[in-house]
Amino acid sequence: MTSVEKAIQLCLEKTNLGNIEELHLSNLKDGFLSADLYSSINLPSFRNSAMDGYALLYSDYEKGLREFKITGEIKAGDTNTYNLDSGTVYRIFTGAPTPLNCDLVIMQEHIARKDNQIIIEEENSKPNQNIRQIGEQVKEGDLALSKGSELNSASIGYLASIGAATIKSISAPKVTVVSTGDELVAQNQELKFGQIYESNSFGLLTELKKTGITQLNFSKLKDDYQETLLKIKELIETQDYLILTGGISVGDYDFVGEALKELEVEEVFYKVAQKPGKPLFFGRKNNCHIFALPGNPAAALTCLHIYVKSSIRKYRGGSDCEPKFRMVRAENNFIKKGNRAQFLKAKMNANSVSILEGQSSNMMHTFAVANTLVYLDENTEEIKVGDLVKSLLI
Repeated sequence: MTSVEKAIQLCLEKTNLGNIEELHLSNLKDGFLSADLYSSINLPSFRNSAMDGYALLYSDYEKGLREFKITGEIKAGDTNTYNLDSGTVYRIFTGAPTPLNCDLVIMQEHIARKDNQIIIEEENSKPNQNIRQIGEQVKEGDLALSKGSELNSASIGYLASIGAATIKSISAPKVTVVSTGDELVAQNQELKFGQIYESNSFGLLTELKKTGITQLNFSKLKDDYQETLLKIKELIETQDYLILTGGISVGDYDFVGEALKELEVEEVFYKVAQKPGKPLFFGRKNNCHIFALPGNPAAALTCLHIYVKSSIRKYRGGSDCEPKFRMVRAENNFIKKGNRAQFLKAKMNANSVSILEGQSSNMMHTFAVANTLVYLDENTEEIKVGDLVKSLLI
């Protein structure tokens, strides 16, 4: 069996990059930058006030002058240029260009004003206080964002602020989720003895939507080998990712693995030394990445968080794609059974984590209230209160 760490590594090594596109900033929702981007301007491109207040000469302030005459007003968007005379100030607003020779802005809360005069009530001010300098964020020609940087609301806004209209990125992949099993029925049907509602697709599709994937489809297959073979063949030819749940174990009616072999899908790994999610398959065929997840819902969702999402980040050009574990203190004890690594459903609090009851691979009621997965490697046998543990927010 493959170790968890090796399986994550193989997922990233064997994931193909998608096609790079030139995308307009207004069409971006997420993703990763596919090429280094350099700034065409200084940001800020002019010295401006960081506060609502009064612009003056530091030399006046340094000499002990505290009473000034207001000579005018400068607001954000003003395109005129101004100069200060000694003993005068300009009323200035946040984002407004400072007078060319200004080297101090006093915030309005530290001013007493009467008519056209002010008295400064602040001591110990410093040169260039409350003034944003040219190129303070990034200078013209400098690297603004590096290849592989995540495109989120903040980074997209930042790129817009330096005038970037288009960027190079990889659009989200086309993904189909397939649930297998005769026992699965839709929610609008009445359950018969021995049947269960199909639920895996709802959890998987919801989580995939969070990654920015919009071309998502779902199919359900009966336990029929020929139907399974033909459907997988069709989806391999049209999808970037095929995610199957169930049918990958070794039961008499588990046809997924047999179909993948007949279709000559490259097996990257099959079976991971972990709990839940041991019967996990990852392979490739042409341009399609194929994950066959266990049928138990908690196991399937765990594998999606750890492996599938890491692969999709790599596909989209991310520079840091592995699961982001952080070390936190455990609130309760836990004894691991067996020698496999284990992912535990848990609840993250301010600076600690509580391991929940109900860790079986079929139990979703615990997953429903969990917000993190605690990871125990194969060498860790137990957790004691106060131990530092690896935790992944989900």
